[in-house]
This record gives sequence, structure tokens and C-alpha cells, in this order.
Amino acid sequence: MGVVELGKLIGREIRRDVKLENLAGRCVSLDAYNALYQFLASIRQPDGTPLMDREGRITSHLSGLFYRTINLLESGIKPVYVFDGKPPEFKLAEIESRRKTREKAMEEVVKALKEGRKEDVIKYAKRAVFITSEMVEESRKLLSYMGVPWVQAPSEGEAQAAYMVVKGHCWAVGSQDYDALLFGSPRLVRNLAVSPKRRVGEEVVELAPEIIELDAVLKALRLKNREQLIDLAILLGTDYNPDGVPGMGPQKALKLIWEFGSLEKMLDTVLKGVHFPVNPLEIKRFFLQPPVTDEYTTEVKTPDEERLRDFLVREHDFSEERVEKALERLRKARGKLRTSSLDSFF
Repeated sequence: MGVVELGKLIGREIRRDVKLENLAGRCVSLDAYNALYQFLASIRQPDGTPLMDREGRITSHLSGLFYRTINLLESGIKPVYVFDGKPPEFKLAEIESRRKTREKAMEEVVKALKEGRKEDVIKYAKRAVFITSEMVEESRKLLSYMGVPWVQAPSEGEAQAAYMVVKGHCWAVGSQDYDALLFGSPRLVRNLAVSPKRRVGEEVVELAPEIIELDAVLKALRLKNREQLIDLAILLGTDYNPDGVPGMGPQKALKLIWEFGSLEKMLDTVLKGVHFPVNPLEIKRFFLQPPVTDEYTTEVKTPDEERLRDFLVREHDFSEERVEKALERLRKARGKLRTSSLDSFF
């Protein structure tokens, strides 16, 4: 789920807080799976269970996707959701490890429910989030009915999202993870698909969207290019080698990059004898040349309101009154996009 340790090196001086309206007129390619995980983890009933319809089907992801996307459109942001395709072979072991972790978390949820430990139910439920193929299909269907574009990536969603920014068809990648920078996106916007408020202990804190620019990161870390940033991330751990190099902290890894200049020069020296579960140079090549596609559109189309009503209200038991109000907001938001300068989107 992203290069966590690398994020520790990206200090507040590099991050630039913005308001949603400051991003008006911009196209943002959103990591769809990243957003869905956020919705499934955060949109829950008071007892910690996710939202469900009368058939017992989870609807937290649909609720988050529907209302949050309307918020983005109202702010003048043009969202394009990018869905993951086939992961690289060397990620399969990590995917299996995550599946087992979620299964263990679900066992803890069941145990906490039996024992009446409400706080533990909520804590473990957030760790037990699964995205099923049905959820993905429902999400695509909802976006299509809303007229919001989505893209099927051939492999990693963040790689495709970054490619669309590099091509100039979107302005930034929207994700909580930092991988988009490794894939070459010049800009990353965080906190777009999360609730604007989050409880931390007894406090409720505001989560403002923040922009992180690749060039600013390279300059602040005194790195010569993106390849060195990728090398740094591999030392610390990525989705493809999550444990990184044993005993390697952020500052130590950064000093090694400054000293040796590249991962290649370390493999026969300071890293000689270190076991990598995946060839680090293969990981590096993937970040530099991931599979991507040019088969996509960023056009926001007219919503199919009748199908939205059928899908949300009649099929998934959403409040008809709330959906009608949201549809009115969607109409007005799309009108704003039409009157905006299209030049600003490209």
C-alpha cells in the first residue's frame, strides 16, 4: 500500500496544503483502489460494521464514491478513476501476505464482536477491508451512470495514473500513496478521497488536500533524478519488497544514495550478501517502464439519472431523498465544468 518509509522523508516544507476549490479546472487521475479502500475503511456504522443493503451487500464503497465524486465536481475538479489491472508477477507474494493479514484481522473482528469489545471491532474491521471483483464492477457501473470517466490499467493503477499526468491529459495523481512519484508523476495530491475530518484520539483534525511535487522532493532530498528516488524507495521498501533492506532507516538510506549514486553500485559493495526476495533491479525497471495504455478518455459525460436512481435507491437501498438532492448537485456541478475553460484541463 505504498512506500510508507519514503513518506517520512517528505517533510512539511515539501507539502503544500490547498483547498479543493484551489484545484478548480484541473483534471486529476485518481487511484481507484486506493480510494475504495479509504471508503470501505472509514464509512461505517456506529458499531463498526460497513454500510449494507437489505441483501447484506456492502455499500460503503458506493456511498463514498458517489458523494465524494460529487464534492470533487462541485469544486471544479475533473476526476478520472484508474483501476488496477494485472499486478507484476513479483507482487503476488505480497498480495497473498496482505490477504492473510486481512483474514487474521477478520478473525479478531469476530472475536471482539462475541466479547462485546466495540472499540476493537472498529479497529480490526478497518484492517480487514477486502475489495471484491463485485465491488469493482459496481464502482465502474456507478461512475458510468454518473458520466465520470474511468480507465482500466493494464497493470498498476498508479502507474497508469502517473502516465496520464506525464502525457498532459491530467494535472496530478490523486492518491494517499507516494508510488505515483516513483512512476514519474510530476505532481501528487493527497487527501482527495478521504473524509475532510479524522478523529485522532480525542481530537478531530482537519485533513486538507496537499500537493507534493516531484521536483521539490528531489531538490529537498538532494537527489539528482527520479532513478535515485526509486533506488531510495527500494532500500526502504516498496509494494514489491515491503521489508526493504534489514536495518535500513530513511536517513541511512539517503546517505547511501548520496555516497554511491545508484543502487547498482551498492549491490556489489555495501549491499553484498543482502537477500532480496525480488531482484531490486527488476523492481527499478518496472517503476521506470511499467505497462500502460493510451486507451482512455477524460471526458465527463451527461449522467444517466434514471439508472442512478435504479442502481442506488431501488437496488442498493440508498435514501431516495438524499440521492435526489445529490443528483441536483451533480447537475449543477457538471454545468460548472461545461462553463470552465477547457484549456485549463489539458
